Amino acid sequence: MTTQGNLGAQNSATDPDDITLGELLGALDSAADLPLVFNYDGRDVKPGYHVTEVKAGRFEALDCGANPESWTEIFIQLWDVNEDRSHMPAGKFMKIIGKVIEHVGLERAAKLTFEASDGIRPIQLHRAALPQIDGGVIRVKLSPRPSSCKPRDRWLQEQTCCAGSTSAKPCCG
Repeated sequence: MTTQGNLGAQNSATDPDDITLGELLGALDSAADLPLVFNYDGRDVKPGYHVTEVKAGRFEALDCGANPESWTEIFIQLWDVNEDRSHMPAGKFMKIIGKVIEHVGLERAAKLTFEASDGIRPIQLHRAALPQIDGGVIRVKLSPRPSSCKPRDRWLQEQTCCAGSTSAKPCCG
């Protein structure tokens, strides 16, 4: 194993800055013994962090263009506290998620959101990037989950993938 690199290189993540539960678990599987360190707000979580809750939700909504939307989302809550121990090994994290998969049934293709708080500041919502091996640890960079306008996002995607197309039919699938 290399001392530095992207663990998700063998994965085909749609957006390497917004991975699914399956992409995260697949990347961690090859480095289960290494410490797992989440990074958000420009710093690493404290060594005593806990995974305090894992929940799955099925959402039905109307977007701002009155289009029906539905998705499944997994929320992993991190309690960012310092206790007298080292960062959790990736294998322990995977066992925690495995127990939840057994009892709750998580969809590996579901949208993945991390909730992080130190127990004092409000929970912040984050998306996860593909894990990287860095200095003997697995580092997962979390970035704030932005809001978006789904009709605009779809329009922009169509403009991007249809650029240069002369077909009268929609060119994005």
